[in-house]
Amino acid sequence: MIARDVREEAGGMNTGPEVAGDLQRGTGAGPVQVVEFLLGREYFAIDLFDVREVVEYTHITHLPSAPEYIRGIIDLRGEITTIIDLKTTLHIEDQGERDEKEKRIIVLDPRITGKKIGIMVDDVRSVSTFGRDQVDDAATVNGGNTHIIGIIKKKQAVRGRDETELIIWIDIRQILKDILVGR
Repeated sequence: MIARDVREEAGGMNTGPEVAGDLQRGTGAGPVQVVEFLLGREYFAIDLFDVREVVEYTHITHLPSAPEYIRGIIDLRGEITTIIDLKTTLHIEDQGERDEKEKRIIVLDPRITGKKIGIMVDDVRSVSTFGRDQVDDAATVNGGNTHIIGIIKKKQAVRGRDETELIIWIDIRQILKDILVGR
């Protein structure tokens, strides 16, 4: 199993979730640092400071009578970690794009979850930094959806043309709060 510390990948910033929380959630003026990942055919992002590490797929032990969104548990270096299927949680249909063994697990920072929790995603793309001008918080389609912080507009050159890719920036803390406390 290969693990990557995503904070080191982002430049070794020593800012913990307590310090970065307001900046990341859209209330600050500084840059936004996120972990980009794939669910189905869409790109999503969560706050970098909510993530402890990214690990490759490992055998998941399924728990009987567990809620549908709980994929099971893994032994991560001697610590039992609950794995949540983010596709199920967000009602994204699994169209079999990837074999389960090719998926990744984003292990969340236990300081923000209060438990050892990982989320299963199809792939992790990168750790990225965006300016506030690249985030559209008014673009969330459902104004009552507290899971979407904003839409990140990532500009990139494709075949000599500038294109804008949209990344859905979600609030993993709110998602976990909703599913763990009860919808």
